[in-house]
Amino acid sequence: MNILMAMLAGLVFGIGLIISGMTDPSKILSFLDFAGNWDPSLLLVMIGAVLVGTLAFSFAGMRTKSIFGDVIHMPIAKQIDTRLVLGSLTFGVGWGLAGYCPGPVIASIAVGGVKPLLFFIAMLAGMMLFQLYEVFKTKSASELV
Repeated sequence: MNILMAMLAGLVFGIGLIISGMTDPSKILSFLDFAGNWDPSLLLVMIGAVLVGTLAFSFAGMRTKSIFGDVIHMPIAKQIDTRLVLGSLTFGVGWGLAGYCPGPVIASIAVGGVKPLLFFIAMLAGMMLFQLYEVFKTKSASELV
């Protein structure tokens, strides 16, 4: 049952991304172009997403288990650190250069096209490099002890 609900949530999310224009790189790049031909329409999409997320996290924070009985794992980090800042900057630069971010690129692959597929492959490669770095860093630190 949980997998079906996750698939349904992902499908609704993907359809929402397509309808809102978040899968169109030219629309994203126009939204990010404050000095040029700025398109503020995605601001409404983002405000809506923040409102829904705020309500969902508030609701989840009052519970210990999900509606289906699974344990809820809320974020525990409360401070802004170097990893968060660097990750945010990396995300922003990638979004600004390509016009894609992780969720919309998956929906874009479903619609078709080579560019979102190439971005997705590059994104996966970056994630794998990060995982290798984390393993190497942890292994190197344990060998020093």
